[in-house]
Amino acid sequence: MFSQDQEGTKWVNQAPAILALTVDRADAVPLAEQIYLSLRRAILEGRIAPGTRLPSWRDLATQLGVSRGTVRAAYDRLADGLLVTPAGAAGTRVAAAPAISPAAPSARTVEIGRPLRDMLHAFSAAPLPFQMGVPAQDAFPAKTWPRARLHALRRDALGPATYADPRGQPELREQLAGYLAIARGIACVPDQIVITGGFRAGLSLALRALDLAGSEAWVEDPGFPLTRRALAIAGLKPIPVPVDGEGMTVEEGTTQAPRAGLAIVTPGQQAPMGVTLSPERRQALLDWAVRGGAWVIEDDYLSELHLKGRPAPALFAEDRHGRVIHIGSFSKTISPALGLGFMVVPAALAERFGEVVALLSPAPNITTQLAVAEFIADGHYLRHLRRMKRLYGERQAALSQCLDQLGIDAIMAGLTLLVRLGPGADDVLLARQAVDRNMAPAPLSPWYADAARRTPACCWA
Repeated sequence: MFSQDQEGTKWVNQAPAILALTVDRADAVPLAEQIYLSLRRAILEGRIAPGTRLPSWRDLATQLGVSRGTVRAAYDRLADGLLVTPAGAAGTRVAAAPAISPAAPSARTVEIGRPLRDMLHAFSAAPLPFQMGVPAQDAFPAKTWPRARLHALRRDALGPATYADPRGQPELREQLAGYLAIARGIACVPDQIVITGGFRAGLSLALRALDLAGSEAWVEDPGFPLTRRALAIAGLKPIPVPVDGEGMTVEEGTTQAPRAGLAIVTPGQQAPMGVTLSPERRQALLDWAVRGGAWVIEDDYLSELHLKGRPAPALFAEDRHGRVIHIGSFSKTISPALGLGFMVVPAALAERFGEVVALLSPAPNITTQLAVAEFIADGHYLRHLRRMKRLYGERQAALSQCLDQLGIDAIMAGLTLLVRLGPGADDVLLARQAVDRNMAPAPLSPWYADAARRTPACCWA
């Protein structure tokens, strides 16, 4: 690929058609990562022979128009993977290795797809406008959160060198018990609370602890498609139950699968339709669970960010027979980057859940837990929620006015905006094309399990 000229001082590219090493500044992947992946692929595929000397940081940086630090970071990753050998003034050379057998699996023949690439446009990338499930970046508590995080980091560093409570830090569980009593009407003790890595981690924990493999499970239709997939992977059979203006149609669920062992609902602000489960449907759902010995998992999606009026109490607060498991997270209110959530379980199940988390899924990141506990204790969390609701209300009104002026058929559904498309429109294709224009609306049709009920539309939130 590269060689020196006659004076031995300047690197030139001998085979640009073979390597085609370029960088794309519009790509969400960092430049150093792009360089590393290109060189790694060329080495593994044998296009750069063992012993070949790579260009210096300066020369390659000049060629690609990037900083030397960027090239150095790529070379360091290659060295960490034992693909190159740094030799100081002698340069960096491709490590000596036996030739890759054409029959052996290699980077040329093995491709590993990114998880959920058909549903999520990117991981670890800056969020785009109208991307669902991501709070407003400019509303992040940039002053108070770093202070809480710094205090927590010091406390964690100076804390006892022992195993932490797998259910989560006592300080955070105590703060959550008080907060949930005020904000969601949930009466519980800290030992009924388990700290998780978010909704998906809480769902996984619940399915393990309840041992429901082989059971049927009601899911909302339309409803979060990743939940349907998760249930199938866990060995349950998802039963789509239609959602109307009052939420999940419990009567339809009892008709389709009266002996289901589980129902998963978003009663406070249904995703993606934005409706609240009516009092009659709530009672019917709880009665069904009691009669059949079934469980209800309450995904408290966006209830804390209810924009109009006071949000309905949590379904857990209305459960008198211990059949509801409440799951919440800080992803929509603070940031999904925290990777932190919580669940409240009936007192009779608390010991069982505690045992499962101790053995299989202990609470994550002590520092983040301590920071959130301080954030709640000092009143920052409630103030942050008030600011978020005010900001979202203003933006919703402004967006609604713009859409009215443009004559676009749209429905405000809680924090979700549903834009109806014309007959024959492909909302999946439209959403994919929108990413190229730096927007990330979600297509609505994949949220329906029943293809006959699918409506071409895009969800923006």
